[in-house]
Amino acid sequence: MASLPAPLRDDSLSLLIRGYGFGAHVWRRAGRGARAVPFRLLGRPALLVRGEEGVRLFYDESRIRRHGAMPAFIQESLFGHGSVHSLDGYDHRHRKATFVDVLYDDTEVQRLLPEIEREWRSELDAWVAGGEQTAYDAAVGALGRAIMRWAGIPGTAAARTRWARRQAQIVDGFGVPYSPEFLLALVNRRWSDRHAEELIDAVRAGTLHPDAGTALAAWAHHRDREGALLPARRAGVELQNSFRPMIAVARFVAFAAKELHDRPEWRERIAAETAERGHLVGGELATMFAQEIRRTAPFVPMLPAWATTDIELDGQRVPQGGRVLLDILGTDTDAREWTRAPQFDPERFRGVDDYEALTAFVPHGGAGVATGHRCPGEKLAIAGLAAAIATLSDPRIRISGRGLEVNRRRMPTKPRSGGRVRRADAPSGCPFHRG
Repeated sequence: MASLPAPLRDDSLSLLIRGYGFGAHVWRRAGRGARAVPFRLLGRPALLVRGEEGVRLFYDESRIRRHGAMPAFIQESLFGHGSVHSLDGYDHRHRKATFVDVLYDDTEVQRLLPEIEREWRSELDAWVAGGEQTAYDAAVGALGRAIMRWAGIPGTAAARTRWARRQAQIVDGFGVPYSPEFLLALVNRRWSDRHAEELIDAVRAGTLHPDAGTALAAWAHHRDREGALLPARRAGVELQNSFRPMIAVARFVAFAAKELHDRPEWRERIAAETAERGHLVGGELATMFAQEIRRTAPFVPMLPAWATTDIELDGQRVPQGGRVLLDILGTDTDAREWTRAPQFDPERFRGVDDYEALTAFVPHGGAGVATGHRCPGEKLAIAGLAAAIATLSDPRIRISGRGLEVNRRRMPTKPRSGGRVRRADAPSGCPFHRG
C-alpha cells in the first residue's frame, strides 16, 4: 500500500496556474484508471479522488467534513458568511430542508417554467429585431429576471436585471483573488447582502408581503434548530443562494453557444423539435444537450473537504486533518465511468430521466439532495439551460464563431466573447472576421 510521501511538492501554485487542467496534471502521476492520487496543497497532505468511489468517499460524513474546507476568499465572496455550504451534519440537513422545499419540489419547478419561457421569448424577439447581446449577457438577464420574480423579489424588470448583473459579477470574480474583478465582487457582495437583508426585514416588519412558498417568504420565516429566526443578514445570504445559482447558469449558456456553433446538425434538430412542440422549455433534445454541456463544462473543476479520520482509497492514504478533493471535471469525464468520455455526445443522455442516479455525474455536487450536498436547484438549472439551448437554435438567429476560445486556466471560465448572437441575415461586420 502506497503512503503519502513527505517531501511531495506543494501544488498550490500549480492549481492557480493550471485551473481546469490541474486535475489531469496530477493524475499523470498515478496509474491508469487510478481512483486516488496524493499531493500537497497549502502545506498539507491532500488526496485527489474521482469516479464513483471518490464521490462516495467525499460525501461520507462519517469520514469527511466540509466545514472550513472552502478557502475563505471563496466562501465569503461567492456563498456568503455563514451559508449552508459551510455546514455539516444535522445543522446542514436542517437548513438544507428549506432549500429543498423551495427549490426542489416539482410544483415549484413547474411554477418557474412559464417565467423562463417568457424571458427567453423576449430575448429571442430582441435578437430577431436586430439586438446584439451575447448569449451570456442575455442569459444573465433572462434567467435573473425569471428566478427573481419566481423567488418573490419585488421591483421592475430593469431593477431585477441590474441585481442579476451584480450577482453574475460575484460569480465571475470569486475565483481570481489576484484581480480587480475580485475586489468588485466583494463590493457587489456587500451591496447584495445589504439589499437582501432589507428585504428580509421588510417581510418580518409586515411592509412587504411575498407569496407563500417563495424563497423570500421561506427565508424570512426560517428558524434554526432552536426555533429562533436566522439573523436577517444570514437569511438574506441564503435568499441569494436560492436564486444566484440560476444566474450562474449563464456560464453554461455561453458554452452551449460554442457547442451549438460547432454542431449545426444539433441546432437543426433542436430547432425542429422546438417548432413542433411550440415551447422553448422541456424539449427532450435540448435537455440532452444541456446535460452534456454540464458534464463537459462543469462550473468548478473540484471541491474540497477535510478528512476527519485516516482515509485510504485505491491504495492511497491521507491522514486525519488532510484535505480530500473531489475531481468534478475528472469524474464527469472519466473513461471508466463514461463511454467515449472525451466525445461531446448528447445522445448519451437519451432516456436518462433519473440523472441523480448517475453517481459519477456531479456537475452540481453529489450524493442525495435532501441529505447530502447536491444542489437542490439542479432541476431549475437544467430547465433554464435547456430553454436557452432551444432559443439559440432558432434559425432566425446565428452564433458567431469569433471569440469562442476558452481560457481553462481561469476559474470559473467561459468562452471569451460569451457567444455573440446576431439576426441570421445581419451583416457580420468586418469582412476579414466573418463568422
